[in-house]
Amino acid sequence: MTRKPGILNYGLTAMTVSHVLTHVFSGIHTAIFSLLRTEFSLTLQQLGIIAAIPPLIDALIAIPAGLITDRIGSRKMLLASFAFAAAGALLAGFAVGPVMLVAAICLIYINTTIYHPASYSYTTRIFSRGDRSVALGLHGAGGTLGHAMGPLAVSVLVGVLAWQWRQVYLALAAPMIIGIVMVLRLKEEKPIKPDQQPPEEPGDSTRFLTPSMVMFLAYSALRSMGGSMIATFLVIYLQDARGMTIAAAGLISGATTLTGLLAAPIGGVIAARLGDKRWLELSLLVAFILLGLSFNLQDNTLFTLLYVSYGFFGTLGMAARSSIMAALTPRSQRGLGYSLFFLPGSVVGAVAPIIAGALAQSLGYLTIFNLALLVNFAALGVLRFAVKIEG
Repeated sequence: MTRKPGILNYGLTAMTVSHVLTHVFSGIHTAIFSLLRTEFSLTLQQLGIIAAIPPLIDALIAIPAGLITDRIGSRKMLLASFAFAAAGALLAGFAVGPVMLVAAICLIYINTTIYHPASYSYTTRIFSRGDRSVALGLHGAGGTLGHAMGPLAVSVLVGVLAWQWRQVYLALAAPMIIGIVMVLRLKEEKPIKPDQQPPEEPGDSTRFLTPSMVMFLAYSALRSMGGSMIATFLVIYLQDARGMTIAAAGLISGATTLTGLLAAPIGGVIAARLGDKRWLELSLLVAFILLGLSFNLQDNTLFTLLYVSYGFFGTLGMAARSSIMAALTPRSQRGLGYSLFFLPGSVVGAVAPIIAGALAQSLGYLTIFNLALLVNFAALGVLRFAVKIEG
């Protein structure tokens, strides 16, 4: 039977803090694209390739990471993820060329690929379905804080204090020890064998790779493509097309993600009341409307207000999205399920930046942003009409 601890228990606290730490490096390389372009004499298309290689590595190891999680448990995989994060940060801190930097970023991405199936499967197993969205909202808030810290660190440390970008990676490597200590205090988790699996909760799927799960993964792929096309070139677009400094551009990027500190837990509570799918559809609809308006307004203040609001409403559906995946996956295969859940993001993350870089080079930034908007609305259509869940 699924345990029913209080929401604010040590397990969720450890998952939330570790979620912060695993993502602190994720947005640094795109936030310093203008610096990399100058230092290494790179084109936009070459920057797109730099952004594409790490997700490609992710895609190759995603399924093995999920299978291993189901086999050996979450705790060991979480410790492995921090080892990769620390190694990647140290390598980036001493990178002398783009090849060495790409290798470092790949290690950082491998960290998140290992982390996600372990962390999400652990979190969804220790909470009942009724509490799942709320717990995942708090868990997701940690991830959004981590995503925001990279661009914000670049904004403050590079843009204001005049640090070198390599120093940012080295400074953020030190807190990894906190995550390691917290994970070590978790109880060793016993993997669930298929022949010993307890009954699934009402509304949760008893089968793997159902039609709804496949279509939900298709939705995730489209949503990831739209998001990747925007995020890859946002900071450099704000500098090139809107005349902002790297400090201001990094601040907007970080602030947009930072709204998730409020949006993720609030969205989890609302999803628990309205239903995961209904709430995800509504929050995404509002988010995409705000996104479309933002890039087509010339005023930088209005752009900032609308784009940050887009980030807020997009993150309101984060917990619902993760909860839907849990409902579509049998408990004993949650590690593999969440690997597949994040796999589309890795696959399209390897393709979208290259396409976006080529389009930006030849047709301009607005072309890729408006195309990304169409892809996002296509994702919403798949979610609305092709994904069915109970409860």
